[in-house]
Amino acid sequence: GNSNGSLGEYFDAFESVPGLQGGFIWEWIDHGIKVRSEKGEEYWAYGGDFGDEPNDLNFVCDGLIWPDRTPHPAMHEHRKLAQPVGVAADDLKNGQVRITNKQDFTGLDWLRGEWELTVDGRVTSRGKFAVPKVAPGASANVTLPLKTPGLQPGEECHLRIAFLAKKATPWCEAGHEVAWEQFAMPGTTKRPVRTKAGGAEVEESGDEVLVRSGRIEAVFSRKAGGLALLRSGAKTFIELGPQLQIWRAATDNDGIKGWTGQMHKPLGRWLAAGFDDLDRKPASIMSRRARDGRVTIEVEQRATCRAGSVRHRQEFVFAGGEEILVRNVIKTDLPDLPRVGVRMFLPADFELLTWFGRGPHENYCDRQRGAWTGQFEGSVTDQYVPYIVPQEHGNKTDVRWFRLRSESGESLKFCAEGGLFEFSASHYTAEDLFAAKHTIDLTPRPQVVVNLDAKQRGLGTASCGPDTLPQYRIEPGQIAFDYRIRIDRSDPAG
Repeated sequence: GNSNGSLGEYFDAFESVPGLQGGFIWEWIDHGIKVRSEKGEEYWAYGGDFGDEPNDLNFVCDGLIWPDRTPHPAMHEHRKLAQPVGVAADDLKNGQVRITNKQDFTGLDWLRGEWELTVDGRVTSRGKFAVPKVAPGASANVTLPLKTPGLQPGEECHLRIAFLAKKATPWCEAGHEVAWEQFAMPGTTKRPVRTKAGGAEVEESGDEVLVRSGRIEAVFSRKAGGLALLRSGAKTFIELGPQLQIWRAATDNDGIKGWTGQMHKPLGRWLAAGFDDLDRKPASIMSRRARDGRVTIEVEQRATCRAGSVRHRQEFVFAGGEEILVRNVIKTDLPDLPRVGVRMFLPADFELLTWFGRGPHENYCDRQRGAWTGQFEGSVTDQYVPYIVPQEHGNKTDVRWFRLRSESGESLKFCAEGGLFEFSASHYTAEDLFAAKHTIDLTPRPQVVVNLDAKQRGLGTASCGPDTLPQYRIEPGQIAFDYRIRIDRSDPAG
């Protein structure tokens, strides 16, 4: 399933400890068998689907590629870590990098080089360079003709270097990208955020609090646990949320969800603690107005389970325009959470997705070296990864912002404030995925389900290896994260 966490740390050891070898793939392929349901739907069957007893359920679906040889997203990670060329920054300001040939018997003369500079994920310049004749195990300096663009406050510039096959080989076509590396260029400064203050109106009626700010109308409900509706004019942008989210659809490494006796695995501990069934109390909602006209709605909610509790405080700051600053503080005594963040539901027509962060494929805090920082786009539907047993998928890390846009041009943009966040956009909830045993058990929701996380637990390798490393887990304490919600109609870049 969704696996290969900390493959990067393994490769760090392979390359730093003399005599240590690794990276040998086991297992290569998912051992699933294609069958048809009574309705004619194709899916991959596994142990127990044929009346076979005993069986290990989907434990044999443990490869890096699907049975039809389609690569899992984790193949991007292995490909990056096993690449035959290493690149180190020497003097980026003057375009100087150092190239190392990681091969044992072959030079690098079968490759050619390309580079590109991006600003906030968009390409501003690119070029080619000759790869020097570097002997096996040796290194050489290369100077690239870079002209770093002038950056505005807050803009980020990245350099991406790629190595491509000059000619076709028995295993690749000419022009195939064999290796790459990316560096953040010097000169980026933090952009000061200045929001023009303006007036906002507040009305309270029974269970609800209504805020009008510019063309925005936000409805807060104590019973719903916070923001129940966000609209502008006649258009609804958020149908429910953001609400506290700590649960994820277990990966195969978290635990095989059809097995019992897994208290040594994260899934067994999570289910025993009740992470999948939080009891959310009615929210406390208070409003206050600043002298400059800003209105802040403070939402505080407590959720409990068998193992303890979580307190979530949100502050929604309205300054008169179509932008909302959302501040979050989450305090918990629960150990080793699957994730810490919020979930919200958007109308069905917000299907077009753009983000500035790591991509273009799914990535996680302990499996992100094969993803580079850029601006990517696609549909919400395309973010689905059809693991044989449905599970957590589609996450993106180191995200600066993401935007969901409707066919008619309206868009909702979420911008990180003072840090980075993780997110996913899907037509399935964690509960939908966890309840399904096969892909045909899933029915896409019409709404767009957005998960915005301060952090999600790493993937690890606990199916038959070590659990997620400590630095990629979420321990008890306090987590704070802020972001901005912005309504756009012209959908400008960036």
